[in-house]
Amino acid sequence: MKYIYTILLILLSTTAFCAGSDTIRLTLHDVVELAKGNSIASKQAVTTRETKYWQWRTFKSNYNPQLSLTGNLPGYSKTSLQVLQPDGSILFQPIHNDNSEMTLNFSQSITATGATIYGQTQLQRFDDFDRHNVLYNGVPYAIGISQPLGQYNSLKWEKRIQPLLYNESKQAYIEAQEQISITATGYFFDLLLAQVNLHIAQTNYSNTENILNIANTKFQMGKITRNEILQLQLELLNAKKAVGNAKRDMELETLTLRSYISQEGDDRITLVVPESISSMTVSADRVLEEAYANRSDAIAFVRRIAEARRDVAIAHGQTGLTAALTANLGTSNAASNIAGVYRSPQTQELIQLTFTIPVLDWGRSKSKIKTAEANEKFTEYAVEQDKQTFKQQIVTQVTLFNQMKEQVGLTAQADSIAGEKYQIAKERYVLGNLSITDLSIAFQENDQAKRDYVAALRDFWSAYYQLRYLSLFDFDANQKITYK
Repeated sequence: MKYIYTILLILLSTTAFCAGSDTIRLTLHDVVELAKGNSIASKQAVTTRETKYWQWRTFKSNYNPQLSLTGNLPGYSKTSLQVLQPDGSILFQPIHNDNSEMTLNFSQSITATGATIYGQTQLQRFDDFDRHNVLYNGVPYAIGISQPLGQYNSLKWEKRIQPLLYNESKQAYIEAQEQISITATGYFFDLLLAQVNLHIAQTNYSNTENILNIANTKFQMGKITRNEILQLQLELLNAKKAVGNAKRDMELETLTLRSYISQEGDDRITLVVPESISSMTVSADRVLEEAYANRSDAIAFVRRIAEARRDVAIAHGQTGLTAALTANLGTSNAASNIAGVYRSPQTQELIQLTFTIPVLDWGRSKSKIKTAEANEKFTEYAVEQDKQTFKQQIVTQVTLFNQMKEQVGLTAQADSIAGEKYQIAKERYVLGNLSITDLSIAFQENDQAKRDYVAALRDFWSAYYQLRYLSLFDFDANQKITYK
């Protein structure tokens, strides 16, 4: 009951100093949701997610058939060009023509081998305006394949890495939202503490003023010394200054919170002290299990190893014997009209093997491979170290969370005891059997107990949202955290 009374006292007091103006009452949950929906950080997270999505779509398109139409319409030209003569001299001949063409290209990549299958059809028209001549040239069809031999297969490796990057980005978006919750919680308790401090300052000012009135009566009766009156007058001045400072701090923290959650208007914001804490119980093993299943870091561990192995494959593919086999089969023809191009076309064939063999490179190929392999080992060690840090961070946070639950209860009891002790001290001072020094000590203990309680609440809820961030799991609802 004392615990509930403390909460209600703070709620009533924060409502009191906002009376006379429009007031918005916000809970911690309200502030977190407003931040997720309206903050600049939230909009940046959404934009980053969209960017990663379209990068994923671009990657996916690389494995689908590609069809394109290219052309040169018109290809008109009227100029003079130098023409080399048989005797070595040069004559400048005028030309006046139009050379237009259109080509329809098709290609399909083969992931397993890195090859590309392609096909095309082409039609070209040449108009010689000086000689009044028209010619057509075309490729009715041509199909071919280009197969790299012994080279790095980017399609194969990207198909391993890009899905990891995309899944990593999706989990990173959820983490960004949970990070917003942590930040919003900090701003919430900054303002809440400022409001509590204002309540404390106003209460102290009022109490000090009342005690000073009683002390003046005692002084007139000769029961206390002039020194006690001066001490109380000094404390009254300090209490008045504290009220001014608390009002200033509250306005600053209000502006900070309002800016973060993008809440416009001049309405006062009154925060509601969290009346209950989460009753969830968590274990380090369960949190670790969910973290490895959900966190982007866990995906990044796998992705970083894959990228290091890809770099080794690149080093092998760019050194030693490299070759490419190209084969093409099709038809082509030239005629004075379009129909003639497709009538009895001639067969065209092409098969070509190109290769490069390093004969003397002074160990450059070996150095590239050894460097890539060394980087792969370094990455493996770094990932292992990051895994240990990842695990330790979670174990520490679970321990902290469980401790914070207990601390909230203890500070609530301390707040209640300090409040009761303060009331007794006031009564004893009025009765004349307590010194002004002891009364001041009771003042300070009561104020500090209230601040400690708010600080304990802050630590608990910060640990709560930090645990959500580290695991991307809602242990209250017993489900994974997702966002649309």
